[in-house]
Amino acid sequence: MAVMILSSSSLCCCSYSHISLTSDSSKPCVSSYSNGSVESRKIVSLGILRHGSVMNRKKVKKKHDSFCGFAMKSSGEGVLMHGKINKDMSSQEIIGVLKSIHDLDQTFSFFRAVANMPHVMHTTETCNYMLELLRVHGRMEDMVVVFDMMQKQIIYRNLDTYFIIFRSLSVRGGIRQAPFALERMRSSGFNLNAYSYNGLIHLLLQAGFCREALVIYKRMVSEGLKPSLKTYSALMVASGKRRDTETVMELLEEMENLGLRPNVYTFTICIRVLGRAGKINEAYNILKRMDEEGCAPDVVTYTVLIDALCNAGKIDVAKKVFKKMRCGSHKPDRVTYITMLDKFSDHGDLDSVREFWSLMEADGHKADVVTFTIFIDALCKVGKINEAFGVVDEMKKTGISPNLHTYNTLICGLLRLRRLDEALELCDNMELCGIQPNAFTYILFIDCYGKLGESDKAIEAFEKMKARGIAPTVVACNASLYSLAEVGRLREAKIIFDGIKQSGLVPDSITYNMMMKCYSNAGKIDKAIQLLTEMIDNGCHPDVIVINSLIDTLYKADRSNEAWEMFSKMKELKLVPTIVTYNTLLAGLGKEGRVQEGYKLFESMAAYGCPPNTITFNTLLDCLCKNDDVDLALKMLYEMTEMDCLPDLFTYNTVIYGLVKDNRITDAFWLFHQMKKMIYPDNVTLYTLLPGVVKAGSLENAFKVVKDFVQKNRNAANRSFWEDLMAGILKEAELNHAISFAEKLVSVGLCKNGSIMEPLVKLLCKQKKSLDAHKIFEKFTKCYGIRPTGEAIYHLIDGLLDIHLKELAWGTYEEMKSAGYATDVATYNLLLDDLGKSGKVNELFELYNEMLRRGCKPDTITHNILISGLVKSNKLDKAIDLYYDLISGGFSPTPCTYGPLIDGLLKLKKLDEAKDLFEEMIEYGCKPNCAIYNILINGFGKTGDVETARELFDRMVDEGVRPDLKSYSILVDCFCLLGRIDDAVYYFEEIKAAGLDPDLICYNIIINGLGKAGKVKEALVLLDEMRNRGMTPNLYTFNSLIFNLGIAGMTEEAGYLYKELQLVGLKPDVFTYNALIRAYSMSGNMDHAYAMYEEMMVGGCSPNTGTFAQLPN
Repeated sequence: MAVMILSSSSLCCCSYSHISLTSDSSKPCVSSYSNGSVESRKIVSLGILRHGSVMNRKKVKKKHDSFCGFAMKSSGEGVLMHGKINKDMSSQEIIGVLKSIHDLDQTFSFFRAVANMPHVMHTTETCNYMLELLRVHGRMEDMVVVFDMMQKQIIYRNLDTYFIIFRSLSVRGGIRQAPFALERMRSSGFNLNAYSYNGLIHLLLQAGFCREALVIYKRMVSEGLKPSLKTYSALMVASGKRRDTETVMELLEEMENLGLRPNVYTFTICIRVLGRAGKINEAYNILKRMDEEGCAPDVVTYTVLIDALCNAGKIDVAKKVFKKMRCGSHKPDRVTYITMLDKFSDHGDLDSVREFWSLMEADGHKADVVTFTIFIDALCKVGKINEAFGVVDEMKKTGISPNLHTYNTLICGLLRLRRLDEALELCDNMELCGIQPNAFTYILFIDCYGKLGESDKAIEAFEKMKARGIAPTVVACNASLYSLAEVGRLREAKIIFDGIKQSGLVPDSITYNMMMKCYSNAGKIDKAIQLLTEMIDNGCHPDVIVINSLIDTLYKADRSNEAWEMFSKMKELKLVPTIVTYNTLLAGLGKEGRVQEGYKLFESMAAYGCPPNTITFNTLLDCLCKNDDVDLALKMLYEMTEMDCLPDLFTYNTVIYGLVKDNRITDAFWLFHQMKKMIYPDNVTLYTLLPGVVKAGSLENAFKVVKDFVQKNRNAANRSFWEDLMAGILKEAELNHAISFAEKLVSVGLCKNGSIMEPLVKLLCKQKKSLDAHKIFEKFTKCYGIRPTGEAIYHLIDGLLDIHLKELAWGTYEEMKSAGYATDVATYNLLLDDLGKSGKVNELFELYNEMLRRGCKPDTITHNILISGLVKSNKLDKAIDLYYDLISGGFSPTPCTYGPLIDGLLKLKKLDEAKDLFEEMIEYGCKPNCAIYNILINGFGKTGDVETARELFDRMVDEGVRPDLKSYSILVDCFCLLGRIDDAVYYFEEIKAAGLDPDLICYNIIINGLGKAGKVKEALVLLDEMRNRGMTPNLYTFNSLIFNLGIAGMTEEAGYLYKELQLVGLKPDVFTYNALIRAYSMSGNMDHAYAMYEEMMVGGCSPNTGTFAQLPN
């Protein structure tokens, strides 16, 4: 067989026209035509392709083709004709050649030829190019050949290698889909060796796909391949970052089972992972195991363990490890000392920091800016800021200049002590030294402002940072979000949160937590849950604090089922519920009264490795006591000490509350005395116990408890103590017992504080027993010498005025004034209001002037009373003058200022002036409320201008002011007065549509309006509706219906209503009889008309002129 290869490529080192293959395939001959002569030479080795030919003559194109003449054996060996491939050929040059060949078979042949050359190596780039070319042409088998060659020649398989293969197998989703793609790869002939598996695992880990990497690892092991030590270490590190200590320890065990011996690096990884997860004992056991197995820990191992011990708070053990290290062959290095200084600084152990500093210098490690800064930080953390500045001076003397971190540390120390001005000054000095603040500097100030509640300044600092070209970090954004979350400024918080994502930053757990807090505080719990989903989708693992917060918020929003779903979700997220989680759930169950479920949850806690603490017990005890299961509460109280939980004040107060609530006063009293053996009671204890004791009539026992408490806690028995104690007793005990108890306390001088009688006076006045309140007031002040509080005087005068004992009220005021007691503004306002309502304008202003003389500063209510008093006395002009005088003096008017003035103008038919004053009110920034709109609607409506009234009603709605029942009633009444009954009915129905309930007055207005319009049947329907709503008609209702039924000629129905009103206990009046007499007269029933007149006279109801006018002649 003979074939010919034609070429004019410059890459070929000969000019030939064809290659002849003899029957001896091992000795082909190349015939070269040059200048018309023919030369022949042997080629050492030239093989044929798999299909038996190098190239078919018929496929030779006439134009010049750029390919190098070579032939391939079936084994894949290749040679160049008339020369060799340059051994220095780069991957780019190889790719250049591959790209220059337009025939895929020839391209692949060249690729394989290069692969077999000893001095020319393919690279990842050349292989990936060939793989992509083959993929485009669907040459899967040849792709397998290339991949196998990469494995055999140990050519690095990068992400692009796998992406090309995945695309050829129709696998989408990137490297994360490797576990799924491997199945298809295997079925297509791609068989990974150990090197490929190791490489693929590393690629997955670098991309952050730890779970997928573990799946590949397990597949690798199942195929009998052994992962490298490096692979095991990488998997351990990745699992450790996820706090998955179980997987880390499993990997350690599995590598040993495969005959791989862990080295010091592997053991160190385990120690670091266990330490960060808080599993210190296990970490320490690894160190012991290293000694036992002859794998000596190095400096890094010791330093990692020390770091873990310190993070877990076991600083004493860390010291022991450090001493062991110094005594051994691996002396502490600079990193070890920095770790010791830093961690003991964090724990506020300044003495140890000084000790390590000395040891560091003794071991020949000179202090540098890092160690100096740590020392300064240690001083700042214990509040020794002045000494910290002294260290800075010492640092400068040694020729070491403070860096940005040093200044930030000092600023942090000053801010921790709330020395904000000095921190700002230091920041300015730092810039003068040529050191510019960074994001962390601003974070310190933002955080400080946030904790001080100055969210505006926090945001100002955040904006200043951005204005200076400092890109906000996630931490800076989080600090700003904290300040906004604390004050519930959701809109600004959302702007910052959206800005984080738009700037390319990735929100972290704290970011999401702050935003979820903002949404939760704003009542937008669904948005908070939506953020949780987004957080998980973005690969940001929520921590248990976030979930606890959401559970708490869901419970507070009465969405308990969702709270429990969130609790169940913790397992999916591999989060372990904390004591806070259980306490939150227990509190929620307690509020819902689900006692048994709460108790079961409590019992399950220990089984899940979360033993209850005192707060847990208190939460459950509160649930039990509030749901009448006090016996179980007592049992749990005894069990607390057995579970190493000491009862606190809340514990005892809760159980005492349960016993008192259950009327077990003797048991409560016994527990109180048991409590005193362990812990001394507080105010709340007495507020809880004594109301029940006084209620039971044990006044002497109650007195002894108070006496003992006051003698031992003089400072605790202040004004609020006596006031709260008496208020609690009055809620539970009978009034006479409470008064007797209070008298006992003041009579013996145990209580000399006037606040004790304040709740008594207030309650009696509220019950309209103001005269009794006055007697107690007199007794306490005159007999026992108790000095009354301003609040007691206020409540007494208010109560006396309320039951119209004005003389006694004014007498009390004069008496208190004569005794030298200062009258407060609230009491003056009561008296001024009384004078204003009585129309005593002169006395009103006399008292006002007296108030000023006695140094009592009037408030807005005072001035509103003066204006209202003038209006009620028909002195509108003076009221308006006073208003403008006050305005010119800086007075801030309220709707109560404008209400009387607008009402006065409307009653005088000065509609335009009233409307102008209304507009002026808005200009002054005083937003009209519903009462103002009602005055305007009523004023315009009663003058017949119902369209303006309706416009005002619509304006009120548009302005976001919700109309009340009075608003609708006024409109209904106005339309009824004008006979526009359909409009009246429309607004009456709107009352119910708005979620309001019409009252008796409203029903009377519409029933009367319907009756006058001749729609008495509709009026009777509303009467039935009124009754069905549980509302009893009054005499006005019956009179209106009787009158209108009579006009409509429905005398029989009118008679029925007359009988009904008497059956419900109402007494007919002259208007009732007149309506009936008129009805009977109009119907021509003279006898009934006169009979009704006689019944009227017998009933003792005196007739009026209208009566005689209705009687028939």
